Amino acid sequence: MNMRDGLFNLPNLLTLARIAIVPVFIVFLFFDSRSASFWAAALFSIAAVTDAVDGWLARRWEIETAFGKFLDPLADKLIVMSALVMMIPMGRVPAWAVFMILARDVIVSGIRSIASVEGTVIAASDLGKYKTIFQMVAIVGLLLHYDYYWFFGLQWEIFHVSMHNVGIVFFYISLGLTLWSGVDYFLGFSRFFIKKTS
Repeated sequence: MNMRDGLFNLPNLLTLARIAIVPVFIVFLFFDSRSASFWAAALFSIAAVTDAVDGWLARRWEIETAFGKFLDPLADKLIVMSALVMMIPMGRVPAWAVFMILARDVIVSGIRSIASVEGTVIAASDLGKYKTIFQMVAIVGLLLHYDYYWFFGLQWEIFHVSMHNVGIVFFYISLGLTLWSGVDYFLGFSRFFIKKTS
């Protein structure tokens, strides 16, 4: 089978694999331990890499499909929100911040749906791309959570890093970018709506 052809081409299969990772990933998060957190972070990292690879392949091979365009953001939201929601009872992320991220995604999805009905596409902004990068790094850090020891330099000096602290810094940066990009989407839609009705 040619992996470039048909509905189940390689990019779409990678996206489906990302969705299949979600239940396995969630199982690890039921166990609040260093090893379970490490494997959850590893699975999340694999999903993040496949997210970049499937989009790149689809564009390079010019095989972007409606199925893929629907499935890709769905897979992203599933794995990101499952990670954030599962980490609330673990005390790794505040519930109010996760709610704001979820609310922003719902509002933006609604705006895009209304715009598509009106025959226009609101493209993802650079803010959204930066938000995604910081969010992915934040979640990996928060999943790892524990202190890790690193060796560096010619003398093999040892220092430790709290991955939770690293993750939470990136998390709040990503939260700011999330809200900013949400406002940007809303302003873009408002300009479109005003122009259409004037």
